[in-house]
Amino acid sequence: MRDEILINVTPQETRVALVENGVLQEVHLERTSNRGIVGNIYKGIVRRVMPGMQAAFVDIGHDRAAFLHVADIVAIKSDEDKQAVEGSELLDKQESHEADITTLLHEGQKIIVQVIKDPIGSKGARLTTHITIPSRFLVLMPDNPHVGVSQRIEDLDERTRLKDLLADTDFGSDTGYIIRTAAEGASDIELDRDVKFLSKLWSGISEKGKTAKAPQLIHEDLALELRIMRDIIEDDIERVRVDNQKSSKRIMNFVMEFMPDIKNRIELYEGERPIFDLYNIEEEIKRALERKVPLKSGGYLIIDQTEAMTTVDVNTGAFIGHKNLEETIFRTNLEAATALARQLRLRNLGGIIIVDFIDMQDEEHKRQVLRTLEKAVERDHVKTSISEVSTLGLVEMTRKRSRESLERLMCEPCQQCNGRGFVKTPVTVCYEIFREISRASRAYDVQKFLVLANQEVIDCLLDEEASSLAELEVDIDKPIRLQVESLYSPDQFDVVLM
Repeated sequence: MRDEILINVTPQETRVALVENGVLQEVHLERTSNRGIVGNIYKGIVRRVMPGMQAAFVDIGHDRAAFLHVADIVAIKSDEDKQAVEGSELLDKQESHEADITTLLHEGQKIIVQVIKDPIGSKGARLTTHITIPSRFLVLMPDNPHVGVSQRIEDLDERTRLKDLLADTDFGSDTGYIIRTAAEGASDIELDRDVKFLSKLWSGISEKGKTAKAPQLIHEDLALELRIMRDIIEDDIERVRVDNQKSSKRIMNFVMEFMPDIKNRIELYEGERPIFDLYNIEEEIKRALERKVPLKSGGYLIIDQTEAMTTVDVNTGAFIGHKNLEETIFRTNLEAATALARQLRLRNLGGIIIVDFIDMQDEEHKRQVLRTLEKAVERDHVKTSISEVSTLGLVEMTRKRSRESLERLMCEPCQQCNGRGFVKTPVTVCYEIFREISRASRAYDVQKFLVLANQEVIDCLLDEEASSLAELEVDIDKPIRLQVESLYSPDQFDVVLM
């Protein structure tokens, strides 16, 4: 499998595309004017504690207060510790599950927090006091003396080797680590280098947290192109192409310090043709914003993203199969399962996802479709879980959501329909106008009426509804004049009394 990462950098934004065998699988976008804040660490101030929700709102210096749930709080050791470190000295996570929010936090308290979810829609950022700081091979967990190994490292001997190597490293009794997937095959020197880097970084963050005036940012995560190098680069990534010289140097400096073994994979792209055009990325992004996803067989997916969840409807479309209806449905569902996994990554869809596969009667077919979906999401870098197929053919999925989806990043609700996805037909608006005129004619003594409306509505009044308009004039015994307002939306109108 030939995987590549393409990085397009402009003064306004940075875009990263992950391409597998020439097919776009993921798009990451970060705009200079609106960088994501996941991973950032702040010294915040508790503004409001809500016992009923077992949560608190914390001021971290942004427009909207951030949200901190009791499950994401580590209990503070003692009043003495609380006065000394203002919330940065923390106990085991489990204690917070059993504690009441009012025993952990109070209004005006200063506390060290980390962002785990960007502000999404109308919601503020989601916070935790369980600080984690990632490097190439490890994730530092201050005040959590535990060593864990990524589940994706399946070889038991390798898991044991890595834990033993880390156990021999002097990283302090109060500090814990998670060994990342990228650490598979890493040497003791590489792990030791990561430990020293993380220890030094956390020491600086901790000291700044003690002296900083809240609310204040005390640690900012890496820029997008460097996060990609840290989090996504694996052995199957054969090449990283960057179209900006300054960014290329920054990436190379980062690579030389933390992962020199991949330095030969970094390539500065200087071609005249835009790098995304080489792989048809722009067109793929455009299609990823559409509601309908065509399948090669002739079937299609309909993807609808709402505030609470994302729904996916599978349809056979023009696919009629070669044997019988059950076989047609089965083949369509199989193809849809593979296509869906790609769309989840490409669109960065998260939260609850409900998939309405076409109903299947054969239990083995249901199992195969589910296995196909599970297999297809294995390469996803974001944690995903899948339920069984219900009797209605529905599959419930969850995919970890930390950042806005591609649609929410690049689009906004339609001003014409206010995000509903539909507008009233011209005929419907005409009938509303007729009712408004009838009400006004009974309530007020006027000489005539002036209707201001969109061009399509005026055309409808003069064409399909011309006889109805004439009848209304006779009925109210008042003339009705029409005027086009080009700035009006399709379902916007005004009836002026004259």
